[in-house]
Amino acid sequence: MSGKTTTTPTTRQRSPYARMFALPGAKAFCLSAALARLPMSMMSLGIVLALNHLYDNWTIAGSMSGAYILAVAAVTPFYARLFDRFGQRKVGRVALTVQVVAMLTFAFAALARVPIPLLFALALIMGATQFSFGALVRTRWTYLLERTDNMDLLNTAYALESAIDEIIFIFGPILAATLATSVHPVSQLFVPTAACAIGGTVFFSLKRSEPPVLRVVETNPVAADDMELRIARGEFDVDGTTANAGVAAAEGAALQDTMRKRNALAASSRTTTRNVLLYAGILPLMLTFICFNMSFTTFDVSITAAMEHDHLDRFLGLQLAMIAVGSCIGALYFGSRQHRGPHWRRMIVCLSILVVGFACMRATMDNYFALGAVELLAGLVVSPLFATGNLIVRETVPEQSLTEGLSWLTTAGQIGASLGSLLGGVILDHLDSHAGVMMTWVYTAAAIPFALFGWWVFTHKNADIEQERGDTL
Repeated sequence: MSGKTTTTPTTRQRSPYARMFALPGAKAFCLSAALARLPMSMMSLGIVLALNHLYDNWTIAGSMSGAYILAVAAVTPFYARLFDRFGQRKVGRVALTVQVVAMLTFAFAALARVPIPLLFALALIMGATQFSFGALVRTRWTYLLERTDNMDLLNTAYALESAIDEIIFIFGPILAATLATSVHPVSQLFVPTAACAIGGTVFFSLKRSEPPVLRVVETNPVAADDMELRIARGEFDVDGTTANAGVAAAEGAALQDTMRKRNALAASSRTTTRNVLLYAGILPLMLTFICFNMSFTTFDVSITAAMEHDHLDRFLGLQLAMIAVGSCIGALYFGSRQHRGPHWRRMIVCLSILVVGFACMRATMDNYFALGAVELLAGLVVSPLFATGNLIVRETVPEQSLTEGLSWLTTAGQIGASLGSLLGGVILDHLDSHAGVMMTWVYTAAAIPFALFGWWVFTHKNADIEQERGDTL
């Protein structure tokens, strides 16, 4: 009698996403962090929609949105440093409470139409209470994958989080526009507040997946002629008499030279770990993210004005979501593949494609169906671009500063979004929406030289470090 043998796929043959979510605690912290991130896609646009409706002035609306984002950018690294130093749960519960109170205060103040200066102040205070859930959840993924010996899934994890970001940016603008036009111009400020409160509370209650607090232990360099070291090596007996004078004389000079080089390299390493921004390529990477992130908020504000002018604002959320749809598709594909070659090269390729995409959006913006198709195609490289930036940070900064490093990248994006929102409002009041969309590809093109410079700095710095390490062997 013959029969068929049934084979089951091994762990490494399963889908990378299935492997990730099979890990203990992964689903809970991933989903709760996704809900807590809803404000990042709704609050800025919600401020623009509410303020323009209340005061009929794009410059005020764009400026207040920009002020809010700039305040977020200013404090994000500070919160990240606290999370790295004291732990996510200990800091997060307090910070989340303050954040929710500030968001509710701003929403009720806008509902009551308080004076513009007071609303500006409340927007700044609200921004100063925000921290990056994206950096926290990526740090948890890194810790979980390291602990379970699944570091080959790191690309997939970061791509998944980029996909979740884009899903949030798909539904967030649609929900904000729908609430603003169908319920009340200020109602879209309350929904992200509730989402942040619920998702954040669940996220910080998950102890099992919380990364431990890592601290760097400083050690004093040991001199080559230290007596205890030489006794341990067998050059002297405990009473100080010579045990092997011939070996000591032959190896003493070489040992002392080696120790000197190692001590110098250790001192250099301790100096560079003081500030995340001092690591090779991080500052150029931040400038890259500032430049191309200006494009997205400028595009959002410009298309919002164009569709309101054409009385099509009920379709605004759907139109703005098309880039995010393409980006989500790109993220899922990116995370399911193993990638070769330098991360920096991939970033430059994605930026170049995005420049072409934004130029095509300017050419098609008078036909919203064609514009949507171009947005979808250009969006395919957006999530891979963000995921690649996070991977560059992951391979550059030490583990004990990972949350801070990822948050600096978030800060750069927020600064760019703030500038884009501010400049977009000014361009709309003085020129038109076509000029606003025109600027999007200019901003993205300006990011490419910074990426090239960052790649050059990173490559040469790493080559110098490898040479120094080789000299100590």
